[in-house]
Amino acid sequence: MIYEIRFSEKAEKDFSKIPKNDIIKILDKIELLSENPYPADYKKIKASDENLYRIRQGDYRIIYSIKDKIQIVEVRRIGHRKNIYRNF
Repeated sequence: MIYEIRFSEKAEKDFSKIPKNDIIKILDKIELLSENPYPADYKKIKASDENLYRIRQGDYRIIYSIKDKIQIVEVRRIGHRKNIYRNF
């Protein structure tokens, strides 16, 4: 199954804070979510009321939700590991 990847407005703004060489690696990692939204290194975020998950790419974390019924992965936030969890 191929999932559609969508970005929230916050995730799109997060890209402006990330160095370009890291953006390429992050986008490659996000692209893999379309084939398998539950990769081996994913973790559920317990501090959230929603079903949010995270994957790692170097020092950055990609926070996303999965809608299995309609096959959509929505990337909610992207940020450095030291700052990304402060809003939960």
